Amino acid sequence: MAASPALPFRIFRRSLLDTRWATRSSLRRITTVQHAATSESVPESLLRLRAHPIPTRELPTTAKPTSTPSIPKRKRRDRPQAPLPASNAPRAAPPQPESLLQDDQIDPSIYKLLPLLKSQPPYYLRTHIHGKPYLVTQGDTVRLPFLMHGVSQGDILRLNRASLLGSRDYTLKAGAPREAGKMAYIDERLFTCRARVMGVEMEPLRVKEKTKRRQRHVKHVKSKHRYTVLRIMEITVNEPPVEGDAEKLAKDSA
Repeated sequence: MAASPALPFRIFRRSLLDTRWATRSSLRRITTVQHAATSESVPESLLRLRAHPIPTRELPTTAKPTSTPSIPKRKRRDRPQAPLPASNAPRAAPPQPESLLQDDQIDPSIYKLLPLLKSQPPYYLRTHIHGKPYLVTQGDTVRLPFLMHGVSQGDILRLNRASLLGSRDYTLKAGAPREAGKMAYIDERLFTCRARVMGVEMEPLRVKEKTKRRQRHVKHVKSKHRYTVLRIMEITVNEPPVEGDAEKLAKDSA
């Protein structure tokens, strides 16, 4: 009689189940018990060590890491800070400029031609303010491209730097400068130019956008500049000084 093929499979399955139940029963039997350490369970050698600790000189020593010497820091002297000027307070006038590059002796031809220039008003003048030229006549309004400090509305200014003075038919120009790189001006004794400070103008608010490459942030810079406005009140041609007076002025200046 042949054995059925399902019989070995049943035997193998039963053996696996028996081993599984055996491992579970063994795991259930294992329990953990917490034991508290008492003086009876601790050996006497350890108790003696606790009662008589080892002196520190007998303990192994390790070399301490060497530290680099610290350099003493220099004491920073607290310098007294200058007080900041008040924003609303008017600034002082700029220092007086150096003497103009003009000849002490007037050319003899000026004594002959200057009366002809004087006989033909109105006059025009090319005056220089802070190194910038302005071609003006009497009654003109000049808006300076900056804010002039040290002046207020209603002040009268004398513009004594000019490189050109003329009328319809005659023109007086400044000579060549004695030093290279400097500007020569007409002798201030030959003309008079006065201007009145009308006030201060403010331009409309400007907003400029500043960006950088590959960045989304946009910086807005606001500016609102102020400018001083002058009105030319007088332009006259003076009488040429007498030769004796010119020599006296040259001696006094020397």
